[in-house]
Amino acid sequence: MENVVLTVHLILALLLIGVVLLQKSEGGGLGMGGGGGAVSARGAATALTKLTWIFAVGFIITSITLTILATRGADSGSVVDALAPASTEEPASGGLGGTDLLPPAAPDAPAAPPRADEGAATGGATTGGTAPATPPATTP
Repeated sequence: MENVVLTVHLILALLLIGVVLLQKSEGGGLGMGGGGGAVSARGAATALTKLTWIFAVGFIITSITLTILATRGADSGSVVDALAPASTEEPASGGLGGTDLLPPAAPDAPAAPPRADEGAATGGATTGGTAPATPPATTP
């Protein structure tokens, strides 16, 4: 049933787009419109207007029908309810609550990344792995 309504809905959408594009432009927003053409008579314009209304009403009816069919088979009442956590209690870790999702740090990993002025571990500007007390002076 839902597939049939969806197919009719898509066909109505394409027909509605086509009928709207066939209508004569009255504002001349892009400098086009007016003049003769396939839809120059007033009778044809009213026929296209009536078709536009018919397709639009059909499109709205199929939209509402698809919404009703989709909610009939839903287990929960809202998408927001499915995304929200089941309990409203504060997590035991405190803070923002997402800290337990991070992997534990390796035991031998440094606490902070090395600074840029420390040099490379092998063959850097400093000896013994310690940083110089004052940065080297630069001459302009």
